[in-house]
Amino acid sequence: MAIDAYGKQVTAASTAAAASSTTTNPNSVLGKDDFLKLLLLELKYQDPTAPMDSEKILSQTSQLATLESAENTNKSLATLATSLAASAQYSGISAIGKIADTGSNAITLATGKTSDFELYFPTDVTSGNVNIMDVNGKVIKAMPIGATSAGVAKYSWDGTNSANAKVDAGTYYAESTYTKADGTSGTSRVGLYPIESIKFDSGKTYAKLGSSYIDFSMIKEITAQ
Repeated sequence: MAIDAYGKQVTAASTAAAASSTTTNPNSVLGKDDFLKLLLLELKYQDPTAPMDSEKILSQTSQLATLESAENTNKSLATLATSLAASAQYSGISAIGKIADTGSNAITLATGKTSDFELYFPTDVTSGNVNIMDVNGKVIKAMPIGATSAGVAKYSWDGTNSANAKVDAGTYYAESTYTKADGTSGTSRVGLYPIESIKFDSGKTYAKLGSSYIDFSMIKEITAQ
């Protein structure tokens, strides 16, 4: 019979139990059940002539209770986090039909390409312009538009300025000034669209703005129609 570093007897049974525990717990992560088994084994194989004192037993029992409480708390927090994530995700559904603002009316022009974009008109349009602006806010081209029904309309800019000269590739900005059917004026810009639907994918929420889905986190403001 062998004696361990703490002066306790080591039997074949205790060695086998330890080996079994190592085999079934390859990551060496001990839970409350593991600590309880170790305590029971310690009690079982203690030296009868020098039994474990009651104070040590109470201390280890208290530690087990603390560990169990911590595990239960972690489980509750994990459940709460999952619930909150689902709640936040599905809260986007209530935004359907409202106006989303991405906070930017930027469009991109690539070399040798046209720039396609969309504008939303809340009412019918009789006439107006789609204005392309540079980074300084200067209108470099005004594209006239005719009668347009309320809703999202698609436009394409060929990358030329008012003199029909090609401009450099880069970031530009698009907005529209128009006349409504009742004769009053209105404005619209890229980045301002009604939310048509909500899509969930891989834990993320996407809103359909115009013909595209964007990450819900990219929306800066939501207002009523």
